[in-house]
Amino acid sequence: MTPVIDLPRIDTERLVLRGWYSEDFDTIADIYSDEEHVRYFGGVKSRWEAWRYFASMIGHYHLRGYVSFAVEEKQSGQLIGWVGPWYPEGWPEPELSYIIRRSANGKGYAFEAAQAALAYIYSELNWPTVISQIDVNNDASKKLAGKLGASLESHSTLFDKYESEIWRHLPPEQFMERYS
Repeated sequence: MTPVIDLPRIDTERLVLRGWYSEDFDTIADIYSDEEHVRYFGGVKSRWEAWRYFASMIGHYHLRGYVSFAVEEKQSGQLIGWVGPWYPEGWPEPELSYIIRRSANGKGYAFEAAQAALAYIYSELNWPTVISQIDVNNDASKKLAGKLGASLESHSTLFDKYESEIWRHLPPEQFMERYS
């Protein structure tokens, strides 16, 4: 496989959070072709739009020094989504971002991956705080943020288009005490 973003490998019980390979693009394109699943993540993207998103992740890493991890299921070796630090232009603050493909939903993977990513954000990037910006209608994402200890802080309109809620995650000390 051809690495395009070399990130530290984080192993959880059932997942591997890792860097990105060029071969991962097909999974990104597949996730963004699922209209029902990506309705809260900017909607369906054509293959070339998914390519632009993948390229933006690579650029984000080179501009910021961090980016979301690819999330791989250990048992199957299948890429099931991404989770981790994200802070593109126009965002109100650095964010914990996550998306897990629909076929992997309901297994606790998003929680497991997000826990590991938050621990990395706090221990390695030394962020003092982190948010998740969640579409107002995305109840599953809000439920996950709450399970991680985050609470609703405010409402936002992203790019004068997307109504979202800002969920503030626990501060580093409280998070590590609760989840270490």
